[in-house]
Amino acid sequence: MNETQTASTVTPPRAGAAPRSAIEATGLTKRFRGFTAVDGVDIEVAQGEVVAFLGPNGAGKTTTIDMLLGLSQPDHGAVSLFGLPPRQAIGRGLVSAVMQTGGLLSDVTVRDTMKLTASLFAHTTSIDAALERAGIGDIADRKVQKCSGGQQQRLRFAMALLSDPGLIVLDEPTTGMDVEGRHSFWQAIHADAQRGRTVLFATHYLEEADQYADRIILIRKGRIVADGTTAEIKAMASGRTIEAEWSDTDGSARAEIAALAGVESVDVRGPRIIIRANDSDVVARHLLTRTSARDVTITSQNLEQAFLRLTSTEELGDDTEGE
Repeated sequence: MNETQTASTVTPPRAGAAPRSAIEATGLTKRFRGFTAVDGVDIEVAQGEVVAFLGPNGAGKTTTIDMLLGLSQPDHGAVSLFGLPPRQAIGRGLVSAVMQTGGLLSDVTVRDTMKLTASLFAHTTSIDAALERAGIGDIADRKVQKCSGGQQQRLRFAMALLSDPGLIVLDEPTTGMDVEGRHSFWQAIHADAQRGRTVLFATHYLEEADQYADRIILIRKGRIVADGTTAEIKAMASGRTIEAEWSDTDGSARAEIAALAGVESVDVRGPRIIIRANDSDVVARHLLTRTSARDVTITSQNLEQAFLRLTSTEELGDDTEGE
């Protein structure tokens, strides 16, 4: 593909070869001065997936991403990207990354930055097309130092698109952006992902994962603690909340509810009863047939509640060394 061509879809990185996972990492382990930042992590991402990689500060997200990109070597374990070692895959233009900071020269223009980046690859897509897809075609002649933080992140995204990679890795790509900038940035990412590109992103903004990810991987203290769709992750956070109007003053009625299978807690607050349970159907049926409860509502855990429940424990300290 020469510089004047554009790409409407992402083609398989190795035409004619058997399909491979975009990312395959097994047993990744990394230690720093006796501290285990990443502890036996296994990750597999299929081509075309959009995967959010989430965890609290110090969980090991950035350390893992560094190993996936070949920026750091694991003490144990192995990584392949499209069946190749990370640096080889990156050298072939199959993989690009958008990091939080760095990689920009402040005294050159946006377009010249793109030209410099394009010179590193044997084949690139159109510079103008990449700028438009990143939403910054109108500032191509602006110096980088005159760009806002959000525009600079978009520039990093445009740079990542130049080699037409099969995989883009995003590490906290919207840090520092305002709400409008974040929304616009993710619209660009989402549109690009619909063309078939694989995306792995780490973020502190859980709503981004909820809205844009096909799948979520949760890491805590260097270990994967959950891996599934958003709905599956929410379901892991121990079920749902059932609320109802409540006028029973007989303590035995409350005790019967608390004794139902899967009920975690029962709380009566004035005229309402609030129940957390794994099986909301059993609880709702009991409320409606065995008590005076009415106006029953059932709500699922949101992603934030699931995240806190699956990653926050008394053992989790303030050490951020593994971030």
